[in-house]
Amino acid sequence: MEMVQEKQLAVTAAPGPLGALESNAPDIFKKCREYTLAKQVMAAGLYPYFHVVESEQNPEVIVEGRKMIMLGSNNYLGLTNHPQVKEAAIEAVRKYGSGCAGSRFLNGTLDIHVKLEEKLASFFRKEAALTFSSGYQTNLGIISALAGKHDVVVIDKLDHASIIDACRLSYAEVKKFKHDDMGKLEQILKESGNRGKLVVVDGVYSMEGDIAPLPEIVKVCRKYGARLMVDDAHGIGVLGKTGRGTVEHFGLEQEVDIIMGTYSKSLASIGGFVAANEEVIHYIKHTSRPLIFSASPPPASVASVIAALEIVDQEPERRERLWHNTNKMMKAFQQLGFDTGAAETPIIPLVMGEMECAFMMWKILYDAGVFVNPVIPPATTPGRCLIRTSYMATHTDEMLDRVLGVLEKAGRELGVIS
Repeated sequence: MEMVQEKQLAVTAAPGPLGALESNAPDIFKKCREYTLAKQVMAAGLYPYFHVVESEQNPEVIVEGRKMIMLGSNNYLGLTNHPQVKEAAIEAVRKYGSGCAGSRFLNGTLDIHVKLEEKLASFFRKEAALTFSSGYQTNLGIISALAGKHDVVVIDKLDHASIIDACRLSYAEVKKFKHDDMGKLEQILKESGNRGKLVVVDGVYSMEGDIAPLPEIVKVCRKYGARLMVDDAHGIGVLGKTGRGTVEHFGLEQEVDIIMGTYSKSLASIGGFVAANEEVIHYIKHTSRPLIFSASPPPASVASVIAALEIVDQEPERRERLWHNTNKMMKAFQQLGFDTGAAETPIIPLVMGEMECAFMMWKILYDAGVFVNPVIPPATTPGRCLIRTSYMATHTDEMLDRVLGVLEKAGRELGVIS
């Protein structure tokens, strides 16, 4: 009887989702009530997020009932609707079902997980590889496993958010250096002394589209006994003689210790991987909490990646077409007078300056049938808000010419170009 009364009392005292607390203690929901920025942007008709795409990630998509040219996707090689990729996913569902119902560590390792890892190791010319369920989880899993409280992790200030969060999870000391500042990187490594040191950089920086100076970074790392990890999410399929990414682009496969990548860009799926020597992969496999305590990647996703890797080798013309489109747009933007920053890849930002200008540019383009992504702090520095454009092998010249016409008109209207 007493237990029933206690349960009834607990139910009576518990506040509803928006109810007032009876205690005078601070309410953790206070920040939710006071957050108004997004609603202000919505009220102004300039809200650019969570718009619903109702079609495949093609160069033209249907967004909330309207056909639009997609310049906001990371589908660089246009493989998400490739017949070979889709058929591989369908066949995997037929054979294995929709999911694995467990972690890789226990019951969730299928033979196609092993096949993919063997293929990744061979593709990236490393001894072994390990696949994760998301790219974000991959960075958490690698860095938190390898770096401990007696180690130091050194990162570029523009590294992806998942790298920053992984450092927090690792308990290691974290040091940041100014973007591409080799002098500061060397200073930090020199001052770090006789400790385990891991340097982590993006291969291609996802907002500005510039490439990390890996030859210089490798040289500094070797001088001070630091290991080097490259997050090459946006380089794979794009850079390198055979599409192996930034590391191949510089011919540094034997010098970079760890290659990390995701499947949600050129590889047309969802998930991530790490490739390194066998002892490193073996250690991560048995100590990485994000791997051990997460469900394994579903069969369809794994099969899609296997097919995509094969297409990267089978159809090099896709990469050639991607660079044709990239070079065409880069040249045109610069001739029009747009500031494209340090971009040198299919990610081409247009620097807008203040947030209001970026949102207004997004709105003009959206209304004209061009889908782009505005980039504001903390993804960029204050006063350097961007319109991030990105290109696919499957964009046609006619589509890109239409985009240039819209952007030229919008740029002049907003005073971004003269």
